[in-house]
Amino acid sequence: MNNLETIYLTGIALKEKTTNENNQAMQDCGRLWQEFESKGYFSKIDNKLENKIYAVYYDYEGDHTKPYSYFIGCRVAAGSLAPEGMENIVIPPGNYKIITAKGKMPDCVADAWRTIWNSDIKRAYKADFEIYDGESFDWNNAEIAIFISVEQ
Repeated sequence: MNNLETIYLTGIALKEKTTNENNQAMQDCGRLWQEFESKGYFSKIDNKLENKIYAVYYDYEGDHTKPYSYFIGCRVAAGSLAPEGMENIVIPPGNYKIITAKGKMPDCVADAWRTIWNSDIKRAYKADFEIYDGESFDWNNAEIAIFISVEQ
């Protein structure tokens, strides 16, 4: 169990909430990743605190079967202004369980989430997130940390 402080992010979000029903989230989140990469959002965030990308699941309407928001961005200092066309979100402080997805992308992440959904982890559904860094970009042998907000 890891107790994390508030994390501030700048990036882009889906215009509407998505859902895990009928693999809708895989399509929606995949499109957001394509937009993030093709429009060079990573390089447009000038005040990054680190060279990592955060993918955040937040604003849950219930458990993992209900709609939620999705965001991709980078960690910035509190009070940072978002460049035009981007927005800021906050990951609230709290307890997080870390699950590591390993293997071929994006299958290893999808498999890790299926394991999480079917586990007995006492999820808080505040904000869950994945961190992508140097070890994430070997698509055949990726390693991604998934942080799950858990009840106190």
